[in-house]
Amino acid sequence: MRVLYAVGSWGLGHATRSLPVIQALLERGVEVTVVCTGRALLLLRQELMERCEFLDWPDVPQTLGRSALEFYARSALAIPHMLLVMLRERSWTENLLRRRRFDRIVSDNRYGVQHPAVPSFHLAHSLRFIAPRRVALLEWLLEAFNYRWFCGLRRILVPDTPEDRLSGDLAHRLRVFPPKLLAYIGVLSRIRARDLPQDLDLFVTLSGPEPQRTMLEEVIRRQLAAWRPAATGLRVVVALGRPEAPHREEVDGVEVYGYLDARAQEEMVNRAHLVVARSGYSTIMELAEVERRAVLVPTPGQTEQVYLAAYHERRGTIRAVSQSRLALPRDVAVAATRPGLRAREKTEVAVRRAVDLILAGS
Repeated sequence: MRVLYAVGSWGLGHATRSLPVIQALLERGVEVTVVCTGRALLLLRQELMERCEFLDWPDVPQTLGRSALEFYARSALAIPHMLLVMLRERSWTENLLRRRRFDRIVSDNRYGVQHPAVPSFHLAHSLRFIAPRRVALLEWLLEAFNYRWFCGLRRILVPDTPEDRLSGDLAHRLRVFPPKLLAYIGVLSRIRARDLPQDLDLFVTLSGPEPQRTMLEEVIRRQLAAWRPAATGLRVVVALGRPEAPHREEVDGVEVYGYLDARAQEEMVNRAHLVVARSGYSTIMELAEVERRAVLVPTPGQTEQVYLAAYHERRGTIRAVSQSRLALPRDVAVAATRPGLRAREKTEVAVRRAVDLILAGS
């Protein structure tokens, strides 16, 4: 069986959560061709190497703003370009299918990579867009727009469960999507819980689009230099999330890595008592998989991350704080008093369900 698997390049989250599904397909003897671009493509190449074929297709550009209103204003202006890219993706997919046979298509945030003649699936947790001030009519319209692109699919694979609701309103209490189209499969994480000694006090892992990733890196470096945790006996590791520049350095007793592959990232999360990270949904799933306390710092103007951080802060599971108000010593101390993230159905179950649905074509 041949599967065309398209992965979005907005940060590394889509690549990291799709990675275990792709690996499971390969283990079942499926030939996988991966469509991706940018850092996400680089990550998948590093993890999968020659086991897959890779196609570098331009992605829809990500719009960011320093506030929700600015984000939606920029997004509205970018709609024509976004639609053009998605239509191009459909055209590229049709041209590829004329030349080659694929038995299934799976897409993770690449809306245009689907085809009515091939059983197509979409991996998605954000079925409802969170509108500024939670205007109900606007959210209904945005959900309807989303459904317009998904209605021809065999199934939408939602990496959550109805009970856990790690994604909150993003994938629950929907008004437009019919329940039969949705398959809640459980948490999808590239990292798994391991029996390792928890000998790290803090693991800081950075990710996401530029320039915000670099801006948070600068904030973290300044605050660690002022805090000097190693001087008080705290062991801290920082991963910068730069797969194009892997390196290791030690700064004031803090280990700093340019990039950690999946195995090393898994080790650090398992060894850490507490994690500081963006509030992207893939990161939330990783923390729930390993059951860790956390400080979540949403990317400014990325409304989904802002919503998820606030949602889990209200639930009292983690500490959420904006990038401009981050104070590491204070926020780490607060997070240490909270229970952390948990998930009932984890990656092993979710991967099996996803692969079974994809291979069955239903």
